[in-house]
Amino acid sequence: MGQEKYVYDFDESSDGGKELLGGKGVGLAEMTGLGVPVPAGFTVTTDACRAYMANGKALPGGLEREVEEHLAALEERTGKRFGDDEDPLLVSVRSGAAVSMPGMMDTILNLGLNDEAVEGLARQTENPRFARDSYRRLVQMYGEVVDGIDAHRFEQALSDLKRERNASQDVDLTAEDLAELVETFKRIYRDETGTDFPQDAREQLARAVRAVFDSWETPRAQVYRRAHGIPDDLGTAVNVVQMVFGNKGDDSGTGVAFTRDPATGESGLYGEFLPNAQGEDVVAGIRTPQPLERMEKVMPDAFEQLIDTMRRLEEHYRDVQDIEFTVEDQRLYLLQTRSAKRTAAAAVKAAVAMVDESLISKEERRSSRWRRRVSTRPRARRPGRSCSTRTRPRSAGGRGRASSSSGGRRPPTTSTA
Repeated sequence: MGQEKYVYDFDESSDGGKELLGGKGVGLAEMTGLGVPVPAGFTVTTDACRAYMANGKALPGGLEREVEEHLAALEERTGKRFGDDEDPLLVSVRSGAAVSMPGMMDTILNLGLNDEAVEGLARQTENPRFARDSYRRLVQMYGEVVDGIDAHRFEQALSDLKRERNASQDVDLTAEDLAELVETFKRIYRDETGTDFPQDAREQLARAVRAVFDSWETPRAQVYRRAHGIPDDLGTAVNVVQMVFGNKGDDSGTGVAFTRDPATGESGLYGEFLPNAQGEDVVAGIRTPQPLERMEKVMPDAFEQLIDTMRRLEEHYRDVQDIEFTVEDQRLYLLQTRSAKRTAAAAVKAAVAMVDESLISKEERRSSRWRRRVSTRPRARRPGRSCSTRTRPRSAGGRGRASSSSGGRRPPTTSTA
């Protein structure tokens, strides 16, 4: 009997589905297969998580070797090296269970940066501000997620610096300001953990993978599973994804979108966009997101591609999709797609419309698959969030047209696990 396989590239075939690759991993693999623009990467399977738990939180034999092999393939594909000081390959790590639930580990972005690599990234991109902004985000996310440092310590340091510099938003801080903030964050990390922030990229990645596995056993996740009848032995997958950067400047950004209004079910694209930002900024309430019509004006090519891609995904999945995306230097990348939560009224309207559009049958409209997507509790509005946008479907004559939705409706609650 051969060695068990624990890691799959996004373009590698697997018969395990969500139970093996988790919801995010399956989505990334399917989008890759469809030719949708997705960053390269790989998934560490739920089998590895279960083996880790069964082994007393020791990584199963062969896993580290497989991760190294897939990292080497990712380096070959991107032309960059993980841990390189001059032109580093950076990755994100995201949890991805088969069933989305609260309590799972949050995303860590920009893994692979250190004191030397941040300067190499600044030289390669000729953008020191972007490089230092990425590094301060890594130190904060890593400290919070892997080492359990109170987020308030980092947030207070950022607020203090903005006040000293009379900066109203994070984007108003200069490269020099962010270099100072990195040092402050590293001091916080050292004060809280008793050690310096890890400079070895592979140590960063290994500890992040373990943190994802450990998050499966958090009390909050356990309580949620018991309340919803989810088996404890499912485990979670880990997605390691090449970084794409929405925080490189005004030609970059990040956003979330729905293929139909999740509050009403009306056809069209609905969501928000934040220029010069990374994904966590959209839900953190730090800056006010903009309606997607703004993206059409400042990034028309990426906007056009987003509309086409969302249409393709809805036709493929035959369901309303909830999508996360990033634009780097005017180039679109999809980070996640999943069936969208929606209100009861929206579920009925969307199902009827999709029958009329021949996307689903009348029998599918009545199926439990559609009823399970219903959410009657609207998402709480975060301070400073903008009204969302509905973008009407493409007409035969050209690009979709965006218009602000009325009433500032929020999408139904979804989990980010």
